[in-house]
Amino acid sequence: MPTKKAAKKYMRVTLRKTEKNRKIKGQFKSHIKATLEAVNKGEIDKAKESLKKSIKSLDKAVQKKVLHKNTVARKKSRLNKAVKSLVKK
Repeated sequence: MPTKKAAKKYMRVTLRKTEKNRKIKGQFKSHIKATLEAVNKGEIDKAKESLKKSIKSLDKAVQKKVLHKNTVARKKSRLNKAVKSLVKK
């Protein structure tokens, strides 16, 4: 445990930020998982709908500075590619 007052405060701040980041990460991870499951099952409509949710939650993660913009661009591109390959079949 820290002994200085500032270090104790920083520890509290870190806990708050960690909880917020964990919530945001959980949201976009669950949306991505739902998209990939729909793609694997071949459900086109469900895949498109969950792709929209995934993109929205990933963009929010960038705004909240949980993820880097290039990481999100890569993830969105891969998800979009998976859904488009399903539609082409």
